[in-house]
Amino acid sequence: MQTTQSTVLVVDDDLTVRDVVRRYLELAGHRVALSDNGEDALAWIAEHDPDLVVLDLMLPGIDGLEVCRRLRQTSAVPVVMLTALGEEENRIAGLQLGADDYVTKPFSPRELALRVSSVLRRSGGSAPSTDVVDGDLRLDAGARRATLAGAELSLTTREFDLLAFLMTHPGEAFTREQLLEKVWGWDFGDQSTVTVHVRRLREKIERTPAKPSRIATVWGVGYRYDRT
Repeated sequence: MQTTQSTVLVVDDDLTVRDVVRRYLELAGHRVALSDNGEDALAWIAEHDPDLVVLDLMLPGIDGLEVCRRLRQTSAVPVVMLTALGEEENRIAGLQLGADDYVTKPFSPRELALRVSSVLRRSGGSAPSTDVVDGDLRLDAGARRATLAGAELSLTTREFDLLAFLMTHPGEAFTREQLLEKVWGWDFGDQSTVTVHVRRLREKIERTPAKPSRIATVWGVGYRYDRT
């Protein structure tokens, strides 16, 4: 149960969608702000620093992908995308840009509210329970931050959670389905979500991402973390 209200910004140009999402998020105990375009949303985020952004990809002017790209230049605020059912390429592009989760339209407002609460719990959590060190890679559990050779890594909530899980289970191979369940808390979902996040992590922690030494691909299974 949340002890303090989280502030969620909902960005969608459809008035009906904004109103429905606002009502369900407020029922879930969140404060909700609304925006109908990308430019205003970016300005509001810079001023108010919300706890999470619900972001539609199809926006007038600056679209959701560009909003996400600009956000990730300066902020690790969790982002839950709203995408149309047939927008798989855009959904993957959004995940590659650093979105934490997605819900496809038409969607259940209750499911969206649950996804938002799940991402917020994880972003405010402290997993793993202790610091984890592997050579020059260190995870600070209390601060939810990671450093490589002393330099802080810019990780989204999901990237941190995935790296923390893998580092605390070295040498164990996990399927994408298992990672969706254990890291995302999903009992179903698009397994490409895991693939995209692994790729992003490799780009940040591997000396040669194309030939990873830490996050290994286990062919026919999934992924394994190898200590250096």
